Amino acid sequence: MGMVDFFAIDPRLAAIGAGAETACAPVFARIEEIAAHNAAKVLRSFADNRVSEPCFGASTGYGYGDLGRDVLDRVWAQVLGTEDALVRHNFVSGTHALTVALFGLLRPGQVLLAVTGQPYDTLCPVIGLTGKAGDGSLKDFGVVYRQIDLLPDGMPDLAAITEQAPGADIIYIQRSRGYTLREALTTETIGEICRAVRASHPDAVIMVDNCYGEFVEMQEPPAVGADIIIGSMIKNAGGGIARTGGYIAGKAALVELCAYRLTCVGLGKEVGCTLGMNRELFQGLFLAPDIVANAMKTAVYASQLFTMLGFSCSPSAEAVRGDIVTAVELRTPEALTAFCRGIQKGSPVDAYVAPEPWDMPGYTDQVIMAAGAFTNGASIELSADGPMRPPYAAWMQGGISWHSGKISLLLAAQELLSQGLITL
Repeated sequence: MGMVDFFAIDPRLAAIGAGAETACAPVFARIEEIAAHNAAKVLRSFADNRVSEPCFGASTGYGYGDLGRDVLDRVWAQVLGTEDALVRHNFVSGTHALTVALFGLLRPGQVLLAVTGQPYDTLCPVIGLTGKAGDGSLKDFGVVYRQIDLLPDGMPDLAAITEQAPGADIIYIQRSRGYTLREALTTETIGEICRAVRASHPDAVIMVDNCYGEFVEMQEPPAVGADIIIGSMIKNAGGGIARTGGYIAGKAALVELCAYRLTCVGLGKEVGCTLGMNRELFQGLFLAPDIVANAMKTAVYASQLFTMLGFSCSPSAEAVRGDIVTAVELRTPEALTAFCRGIQKGSPVDAYVAPEPWDMPGYTDQVIMAAGAFTNGASIELSADGPMRPPYAAWMQGGISWHSGKISLLLAAQELLSQGLITL
């Protein structure tokens, strides 16, 4: 028995899916090599930092002397190749962790230079690009924002970065694509940006939004020159186990300033109870390399399958990837809706729900989202979403189980077929 016996998938479509999986085999082998390297790196860090049962205990109140909290910071710092890390369950999202870092490091009159174009939608009101004056954005506090757009091919404008870096205090790099069709940045490209910045401004702080990028490659951005990186625990970093949280990691002095912003000046990392959350943050990190490998396989398979079905996909199945995201250009609102409904049908949670576009907080267009996850909003679990605007693309990410991820993608294709939006 196979998936056709459990799900109403057209046998012709299942045959195309089998061909897509065969075509992905060389890329899958490369993904497994990366996962093996990163799993060894994580395991070495657990051993070196003496992770033990007492690290999983719960603290309350001020959280003074929380062993697990302090060891978790050291483990993450070693894994990411940084001096220090701030890993906390009370970061409510990746955007929150980024906001803490930006407000922790920037001062009135200083300049934030985004060198990968406009940041992701939810960060725009934080900067002051959208929203109302007086909301408490960086702009309200006198921080100056400047931007260097990407080149037409989606790559960074290194000449402009070298020219404009001397006028900036923080150089901001967004690794993943957001709701754009440009490629996610590999660590190699991030290294090129870092070298361009250092050529004219050696003292600039280089910050990387690392969301969706952890464990996709063998190196992380600090290995190629980034000073501080930020991510979410309900994406790659939490391995599908963490129910909430985020991290900030980098040079010790910078992490300390961010900790002052998260708690208060003078206390920083020394306080903050963990309420029994340490166990899942440790376990999520331990599983993350393998979980990210499953998500990468799902992303590569999506590109191969939907390219074979006649859609444009970014990146291609063969491309070197900087994150776990695949964008599928569905071309019409009906096809985007059908795709998301098919993904939802393959979800372990809320499979009976039919996604509809809605006014999602922080976004300018209506967004449709398929997300049947054990943790609400966990995009390391398979999800697909996109704004209701041309080219009506679905940005698909996650897949903690490769086999269920494959079924979900075939169900998305089946939904398109059933509605007459594709032919075989």
